[in-house]
Amino acid sequence: MKNPPETMFETAFAEDTYKGLTNYPKYLLSKYIYDKKGDKLFQQIMDMPEYYLTSCELDILKINSEAIAKSFSSDSGFDLIELGAGDGKKTKIILKELVDKNFQFDYLPVDISQNVLEELESSLQKEIPEVNVKIQQGTYFKTLEKLSEYNTRKKVILVLGSNIGNLSHKEAVEFLANIAQAMSEDDMLFMGFDQKKNPQTILDAYNDPSGITEEFNKNLLVRINSELDGEFDTNSFFHWETYDPETGTAKSFLVSKKPQKVVIKRLGLEINFEAWESINTEISQKYDDSIVNWLADEAGLHVEKYFGDKENCYKNYIFRRK
Repeated sequence: MKNPPETMFETAFAEDTYKGLTNYPKYLLSKYIYDKKGDKLFQQIMDMPEYYLTSCELDILKINSEAIAKSFSSDSGFDLIELGAGDGKKTKIILKELVDKNFQFDYLPVDISQNVLEELESSLQKEIPEVNVKIQQGTYFKTLEKLSEYNTRKKVILVLGSNIGNLSHKEAVEFLANIAQAMSEDDMLFMGFDQKKNPQTILDAYNDPSGITEEFNKNLLVRINSELDGEFDTNSFFHWETYDPETGTAKSFLVSKKPQKVVIKRLGLEINFEAWESINTEISQKYDDSIVNWLADEAGLHVEKYFGDKENCYKNYIFRRK
């Protein structure tokens, strides 16, 4: 089925939903999970014992906060630009260290969710009022277009939580290359990468027995129902997780339990599902040093150093321009 002209879509969400559900195989973009409800569900996921990513990265930042803050610093001050800031729980460890050392900087958290940004700004005013914060609502890619405008002093671009894992390798290279183009010689990129490990550990992180991850993925269908007059019966789908240890790719799917038709009125769309047909809702890529170095090289960057947890389940890398 051909997509109608872009002018027929009221929002990017509407356009991307149309494209994804008329594609074969069907998919939806994970970035749209994050509305007010999705934000809260993800915060619950990060607190789950199975979701090791949060605790591993927290440990890295706590143990190495002084060294990390020192690597960020600059005599003339710097701009700390965080892509996908979320609730800032982990970033606050670094912010407190920067404030304690009296480093001069502005903090610019970027997120697709205005709601989560406002909550972050409010919490920072209470917890670390010394931080000069300027929230920026938008997607990564729109933010990248503006990055080069911050060129009067050092930029530190911060990406925590292995958010790059939501991109294919091709998309990741493009993303990193765009960052590299906006970086000057003094700038740096500090980015988290979840590492390859026991496949069962990875599956457990995205397939919790309490069903929070399932509800999180189904929030895509809830948003379609709410914002696009969709008629999804969320109980007619179940969440399924896969992990390929060869490629390091974890994938989340919503699988139709039966043959069904779903109408989305504001898109003028009727979608047919076969029994057991799936919608790909998210990918979560896992890495090792060789893959990270390859991605960096392709994008015009090089790895300067990394910080890992005690078992190297997770690593934060510092990148510079070649």
